[in-house]
This record gives sequence, C-alpha cells and structure tokens, in this order.
Amino acid sequence: MGKAGEALRQVLNTYGISQNKLAVTLGIERGSVYRWVHEVRDPTAETVREIVQALQGINPAAAETFVELYLGELIKNEE
Repeated sequence: MGKAGEALRQVLNTYGISQNKLAVTLGIERGSVYRWVHEVRDPTAETVREIVQALQGINPAAAETFVELYLGELIKNEE
C-alpha cells in the first residue's frame, strides 16, 4: 500500500509510541492504526492531518519525523 503506513510504523517504533496510544489520542479503535501500520489500508488525507496533530500532542519530534518521512521528497523539492 502507501507510504503513510511505512512512515507511521517507523515513527511509532523509533519513538516508542504504541498503536493503542495513538488510537486513544485520535479517538479511534486500535484496529484502524494496526491496518495503517501494516499497510492493509491507507489513511485518508484528512486522517494524515489528524495523525500529525495527534503525534504533536504525544511527541512533537515524532510528528516532525512522520511529516519528513511521508512528504520528504516533496518538501525537499520546494526548498
């Protein structure tokens, strides 16, 4: 599937954030986070925005890393 799940998996592992913690912060079931992390389903664009906001509340560095991993090439091209 998409790049979002791969980026999210890497961020959760790197920063020691559980899927459950992210799910609770987002106010959703853990199964949704599991499906993204295991690339069964891609989050929508709106959900990606919500993931960034949730990660900012948990660990701002994790949110920044997620954005860099997910949009890195696009951001670099704009600079």
